[in-house]
Amino acid sequence: GSNGGIKAAVLGGGIMGISRAWWLSQAGHDVVVIDRCTGPAQETSLANGAQISVSYAEPWANPQAPLKLLKWMFQDDAPLLFRPQLDLRQWMWGLAFLRECLPGRLAPNIRAMVRMAEYSRATLRGMRAELGIEYDHLERGILNFYRDQHEFENSQRAAGLMRDFGVERRVVSTDEVIAIEPALAPHRNTIVGGDYTPEDESGDVHLFTVALAERCARAGVEFRYSTRVTRLITEAGAVSGVELIEPDGRYGALAAAAYVVALGSFSPPLLRPLGIPCNVYPAKGYSATFPVLQPGAAPTVSLTDSSHKVVFSRLGDRLRMAGTAELSGYSRGLNTGRCEAMTRLARELFPDALDFVRVSYWSGLRPSTPSNGPIIGRSRIPNLYINTGHGTLGWTMGVGSGRALADLLSGRRPEPGFPFLGV
Repeated sequence: GSNGGIKAAVLGGGIMGISRAWWLSQAGHDVVVIDRCTGPAQETSLANGAQISVSYAEPWANPQAPLKLLKWMFQDDAPLLFRPQLDLRQWMWGLAFLRECLPGRLAPNIRAMVRMAEYSRATLRGMRAELGIEYDHLERGILNFYRDQHEFENSQRAAGLMRDFGVERRVVSTDEVIAIEPALAPHRNTIVGGDYTPEDESGDVHLFTVALAERCARAGVEFRYSTRVTRLITEAGAVSGVELIEPDGRYGALAAAAYVVALGSFSPPLLRPLGIPCNVYPAKGYSATFPVLQPGAAPTVSLTDSSHKVVFSRLGDRLRMAGTAELSGYSRGLNTGRCEAMTRLARELFPDALDFVRVSYWSGLRPSTPSNGPIIGRSRIPNLYINTGHGTLGWTMGVGSGRALADLLSGRRPEPGFPFLGV
């Protein structure tokens, strides 16, 4: 590279890895991206809920969570499902989660998440203007509607906390809910109220990441797809290379000056042999994508149905529905009951708008930390950087995390006031 750039190897080609690659190449570094799939954004960044939700950058861990989780353990269609297994890492994660539920942890966790999310949304807007990437995005805000009075009242406390951090989250009446999204009019009598965040957005993370990867390639970033990362090789306290399995099944190696691990839920097994803690566990989420048959009857504002913990986002002539979190290991098998429950709910809400026959189901493993705060920054090995643990907020925080980490790697202080590793 010219102007003092170094060679950086980015491990992972999802929204995290590709954002990182873009910002590193913009800073004058030589970048190579390695991913086991045949192209970018084919795993957790493929078909998520599509929301850029700064205003809902709230941890799952809060003082009310432990009791809820106990109740949900015995419900097959629970929003957050803990399936206990003989897996020490799952239990260690669970204990750390309980610690994050202590009352003193909530505000600092929210503050850090909101700062990164706002920075990332601003970065995304800048990139959209500069690069002209089309990704079925809408800037219509996010509307969270409630069907339970008690839950609605609780949410107003959270909305107040968000306002303290400068996030515009407006509590709205049932009539205002219908005015913001007329497609909900048939359900007026079951909706008790909502909250609305006009600044939030939605869009297709897969389309965006693929287009950004194309811009990266044009800017000189090298991509090595269908290539598996098997281990990091260390010498004298630094990473000296990464061991790979090439597309033809043979072993290879790659050396760089700096290494960034952005492998989502698959980051911990790579870091563990080096003694680097990375408390990330997969929270399996589901999505269903329906072709829209009647555009007028389908929503255009991104919606969150609070009682079922599912989101709906309109992506052009498709409606994406996503939700649920299963802490049940690394399986991506689709649970038929969960898929059917999603279609049932979509049918109940928008009976005439969607094609329920040509639905496509998907599941992804969200890399979740006990606090829901991501792990971004430099590990205790000086040339090894980490960018994972974004949980449900990978799309919300992706481009900002990439930009902040490129700053760190270039020896600059990142803009957002976030607790970066090694700063």
